[in-house]
Amino acid sequence: MAGMRIVLGSDERTALTDAVAADLAARGHEVELVGPPAGADLDWVAVGRAVGEGVARGTADSGVLFCWTGTGASIAANKVPGVRAALCTDAATAAGARRWNDANVLVMGLRLTSVEVAREMLDAWFATGPDPSEAATVAGLEPGP
Repeated sequence: MAGMRIVLGSDERTALTDAVAADLAARGHEVELVGPPAGADLDWVAVGRAVGEGVARGTADSGVLFCWTGTGASIAANKVPGVRAALCTDAATAAGARRWNDANVLVMGLRLTSVEVAREMLDAWFATGPDPSEAATVAGLEPGP
């Protein structure tokens, strides 16, 4: 899928965040940076929320999010209604998150994710769409009234 709007956020700017931002741009996506990658001093809660809000508002088609383990940022993003952030460690998990959970924010840990594995996850993320037979299950993930 080329030409998507992707919001990328992290509480640290690292070689990994720079490589993923460059990879997304090379794929033809418009990339909006949040937090230290954009030169702003934001913690993982604020970055997770900002990425989630961009996806939920529709100003981004998808999000890519980082923090040291990926856990805190994914929790923060998932507090935003309409966000389904998935902490992934490999391509199979990223594909499954898209297929079975219609995940709209890919979360990676800065501590253990290599640039190569991140690219494999991005390949899987963009190559995989939601399974229509899971739509009712995914709808059950949304908070009630």
